[in-house]
Amino acid sequence: MWWIALHAPALSLEAWLAGVPEDERDSPAALLTRHRVSAVNLPARSLGVMVGMRRSTALALVPGLRLGVADPARDAHALKALAHVLLSFTPQVAAASPQGLVAEVQASLRYFGGPGALWARLGEALAPLGHGLHLAHAPTARAASCLARSGPQPGPASTLPDRAWLMQQVQGLPVAVLAAELPADMNAAWLETCEAMGLASLGDLWAQPRAGLVRRLGTAVLQVLDQLSGDQPHPHEWLRLPDRFSSELELPARAEYTGPLLVAVDVLLVRLSAWLRARQARAQQLELLLHHATRLRASHLGEAGAHLSVLQLALGEPTADAGHWRSVLAERLAREPLAAPVLSLTLRCDHAVLGAPPDTDLFPELANPREGLGRLVERLQARLGVEGVTRLSTWPEHRPELAWRAEAAELPPARHPLLEAPPAAARLTRPVWLMSPPEPLPERQSRPWLGTEPLRLLQGPERVEAGWWDQALAARDYFVAQLPAGELVWIYRLRHAPPQGQPGWFLHGRFA
Repeated sequence: MWWIALHAPALSLEAWLAGVPEDERDSPAALLTRHRVSAVNLPARSLGVMVGMRRSTALALVPGLRLGVADPARDAHALKALAHVLLSFTPQVAAASPQGLVAEVQASLRYFGGPGALWARLGEALAPLGHGLHLAHAPTARAASCLARSGPQPGPASTLPDRAWLMQQVQGLPVAVLAAELPADMNAAWLETCEAMGLASLGDLWAQPRAGLVRRLGTAVLQVLDQLSGDQPHPHEWLRLPDRFSSELELPARAEYTGPLLVAVDVLLVRLSAWLRARQARAQQLELLLHHATRLRASHLGEAGAHLSVLQLALGEPTADAGHWRSVLAERLAREPLAAPVLSLTLRCDHAVLGAPPDTDLFPELANPREGLGRLVERLQARLGVEGVTRLSTWPEHRPELAWRAEAAELPPARHPLLEAPPAAARLTRPVWLMSPPEPLPERQSRPWLGTEPLRLLQGPERVEAGWWDQALAARDYFVAQLPAGELVWIYRLRHAPPQGQPGWFLHGRFA
């Protein structure tokens, strides 16, 4: 078996700072647990802030220190996104610690092209999440986890390592890396006993008689050591990929306008992409929940008195492209003023559309040219509203001015058999530009004139007689006519003689 372990030593700090703009992440920051510093970034550490320091002391050292409160739920959302990336490579993923995961990838090697190729692909897939990760590999899950906890490890060779390689790699690891593999209630006492016995490395532990280790350190330590070396099986509870996506991100400060929300939206969309990739699916509908600091007044996005407003988004076609979703969300947020300051965001996707299998044709077809138009329509709808973007469609009506409708711009448009033009009608000559209303034309020398030029009839008549059912009778003979300069126009003559002094010819359209 071959295992890859992932350890995020600064997961809590990175999950908290994920919503901070990138140009502000280099400022000193620290997390608090019970009013004491539990995590600190490098700029704060360089100014003297240390883990275990009281809040007041840290602020005295760095008055501008950005402070937050450690939140296990926030860390769990970040770790879940990392798990989703691993689940796109193998279904056998398990939690190793609150900051780490292990994945058994032996069965995936051939599909991804070998150990080196899989290792590289995994690194590329994890990078967008923005965590500082330690990756390690080994023949056992315990060994991979301990190696990752000790620091980042080099990638694998072309062949998988064996037991001799494993023992060589872990012999020199400090005993502290094994502490996280033990029950939490025995960590401190176990490390003190090892220090008193002069045991500094895992090699020192293996060099001791087993009976003596059990007597001094307990059976749990011996069991973990045997699982690390592969002498005992190590059962795991595999993580399951959820059918629905939901991820929450707390903002570093309350947002009173939409600009700061986009930083958090980017993080949530990267997490969504990891989930979609693992499910081999795409999303067509999303919900963005805005958690407010104060109760709302009446709003179309949320009920009066609530602390929550909801943005619902839908695309014409499903996609897994985070960049496209980001542009649509940005347009929608720009159109919707915030009803109240926002504290956090939750992104949800309740339905995923299973993706098509990869294209394996020797000569694949070019991308659908409608895709670009569809994305443009979706962005316009996000900015102007669905009712603000329409398209023209045909309508079963003989009168040309009534043979079209403006309807919601859906791509691909919904079609109905009654609206499909019959083959004979499809061959009729029709101009694109219709005059509204039709322009009357004078008649001289028994010929219609346009301005100062006579028209020559080229094609027709095409008789249209309809509208008696709605008291708008139209009885016309249509002709294609030509001006002396060659321009083509569409004109008609009233079938019934017009009243004295009224025109009988009309210009109804111009050909492009």
